[in-house]
Amino acid sequence: MKPALRLSALVLAASASAIPAIAASCESLASLSLPDATITAVKLVAAGEFTQPGPPGRGNTAGAYKDLPAFCRVEATLKPSSDSDIKIEVWLPASGWNRKYQAVGNGAWAGSIVYGDLAKALRSGYATSSTDTGHTGGSGSFALGHPEKLVDFGWRSEHEMTLKAKAVITAFYGDPPKLSYWVSCSSGGKQGLKEAQRFPADYDGVVAGAPVLNWTHRADGALWAGTAALKDPASNIPAEKYPLIHKAAIEACDAQDGLKDGLISDPARCRFDPKVLECKDADGPACLTSAQVEAVRKIYTPAANPRSGELISARYEPGSELGWRAIAGGPDPFGPAVDHFKYVVFKDPKWDWRTFNFDADVALADKIDDGTINANDPDLKAYTGHGGKLLMYQGWTDTNIPPGGVISYYDALTKTMGASKTVESVRLYMAPGMNHCGGGEGPNSFDMVGAMERWVENGKAPNEILASHITEGKVDRTRPLCPHPQVAKYKGTGSIDDAANFSCKLP
Repeated sequence: MKPALRLSALVLAASASAIPAIAASCESLASLSLPDATITAVKLVAAGEFTQPGPPGRGNTAGAYKDLPAFCRVEATLKPSSDSDIKIEVWLPASGWNRKYQAVGNGAWAGSIVYGDLAKALRSGYATSSTDTGHTGGSGSFALGHPEKLVDFGWRSEHEMTLKAKAVITAFYGDPPKLSYWVSCSSGGKQGLKEAQRFPADYDGVVAGAPVLNWTHRADGALWAGTAALKDPASNIPAEKYPLIHKAAIEACDAQDGLKDGLISDPARCRFDPKVLECKDADGPACLTSAQVEAVRKIYTPAANPRSGELISARYEPGSELGWRAIAGGPDPFGPAVDHFKYVVFKDPKWDWRTFNFDADVALADKIDDGTINANDPDLKAYTGHGGKLLMYQGWTDTNIPPGGVISYYDALTKTMGASKTVESVRLYMAPGMNHCGGGEGPNSFDMVGAMERWVENGKAPNEILASHITEGKVDRTRPLCPHPQVAKYKGTGSIDDAANFSCKLP
């Protein structure tokens, strides 16, 4: 490390209020030399002065970042291949660094820096980083004719970001982070699993929410649901009927856990038959046509190879109906899934999803991926061998990703590494009534990062995690999230809205 950088870091630690010294220290990172990387901008951002690039929108509103502390913002472009153009940002607290690093991931096809999650990590004292994964925009069109960019998206951008971020942190503070965490959901959950599988030394803890770990089969499953509801116009289910189906599913399966609380605690055991909603006469708002009944049945059924019967993807669970617009609302199936076949598998922007073959095309997609995006390797021995911990979670009413997929992966981990070794390092939490990465009718707000910190740093395994449901800013229900395969069981007395009256037990 250059003496000037070390000196300025010491000055920073001694006096966070000495703005010229902090600015000099931050600006000096512009001359930092990193392999296959160019630092493009460095700026000391004063407390409350960060403005997110781009037009105002969801999560980018006036005042959204007013509570941010001062930090050094480093922007860089990484080019590990001749066709790579990976943008990253590294944010470094100007004071109060907790001596840890937290990387945040992306959603769907990525294509942008995730500023909201960077801010959340920074508020907690972390040095943090994010990447656009090597392209701009949220569709899969970038992959057409650019195999290296697909590799960047699949795994390389995250690993390269990790290496560069740690180097920047070390240069700025004079010491490397003592611990490193990956925290994200959806595609970001998949990214965290990929890191643990492929680069086990990169992180000490991975929080992977709703991970798209089998990317190709998730795409297959989305087309299964989309085909059921959209290929034949007669099968289309108007969004106005989703609450009708949802109410009937809840009524059929809510009490299976011994408690009527408006939630299906273990949807995998629910065998709701939508035929009870079939119209007796003409179609109407309070019933389903026979074609709609069959579409609902298929959405509730795991995707399978029509020739061999082999399972392709888990089903969308009873209780998830309020979120079916994304997978069955039309006019096309789930967009990220269609993009995968257009731009990665068939390399044809005009490809018609109605031609999809659930035998040959599924096999073709797996062959083409060959581990580039999919993160379903069940051997985490190298990761857990150095003390690495993995927390996974998913909502039972998730419609972006069929929930059963993460359970299958956990079962594969147990089979590969052994039950006792798995539970020492890996926990999975299924949240009743929670949608994709949050939201929904069930308790969906919880602190996975805190649970991970206590596990890695204090050896306290998270036997249960408190989850809350919040309405208009007030908590109106709490429940424990239990490590799979346990579920929360009511003790028989007290409010059903108080987690203290539940315990985690096997079903």
